[in-house]
Amino acid sequence: MIETHAHIYAEQFKEDISEVLERAQEVGVQKIIMPNIDHTSIDAMLELEHRNPSLCIATMGLHPCSVNKHFEKELYVVEEWINKRPFVAIGEIGTDLYWDKTFKDQQIEAFKIQADWAKKLKKPIIIHCRESLDLTIDLVESMKDQEFTGVFHCFNGTVEQAQRIVDMGFYLGLGGVSTFKNAGMDKVVPELDAQRIVLETDSPYLAPVPYRGKRNEPSYLNVIAQKLADYRQVSLTDLIEQTTANARKLFQVHD
Repeated sequence: MIETHAHIYAEQFKEDISEVLERAQEVGVQKIIMPNIDHTSIDAMLELEHRNPSLCIATMGLHPCSVNKHFEKELYVVEEWINKRPFVAIGEIGTDLYWDKTFKDQQIEAFKIQADWAKKLKKPIIIHCRESLDLTIDLVESMKDQEFTGVFHCFNGTVEQAQRIVDMGFYLGLGGVSTFKNAGMDKVVPELDAQRIVLETDSPYLAPVPYRGKRNEPSYLNVIAQKLADYRQVSLTDLIEQTTANARKLFQVHD
């Protein structure tokens, strides 16, 4: 399996990261994509990648919840890094209208700037869109060209929204929310394009049932994969093979 979204460099993993990585590998996780948050997370993320180069893979971007009226300073840091070394993706970028709508315009501007960088570099983007899915789909549609791709992380929308995303050549990141009874994903997941699904945990957040409310970690990816396989009425092996192939294609990661 390829874990396409985990913040395992976060403070929550400081005491036991070695055990966390060990448990992930024991259940079959081969790669862990680590989306960046802002300038405060870069050192820890790159250090973890340096110590585990065959397993942990860093990306570079500015999370919408770190966008404020001084966001240009943060973008300078991101730009400096993407000019310094290669990353498999630009992310985590996007919009978040759940906590605060104060900097909505700045979030949109930061998203467009970073998406343009990704297009020039021919790299995918990792999109955060909490309480702003339609807005973000509209944004991506307005910027669409042949070089533009990425993943809508933590997808929990409708079949119609999923189709718009897939029609643009983007992927759907499915994680712990897909296991929540009240999310309604049991009806949506069977309708999704098998070639456009990737697995994620969003560790340390959004742990799947039966771990809901606890710290999430990449080893729970097999719980998510099993639930998705059940929804789609396919074998766990088939679901893992397909989602792994999708992730390899999207992020261009190989053994």
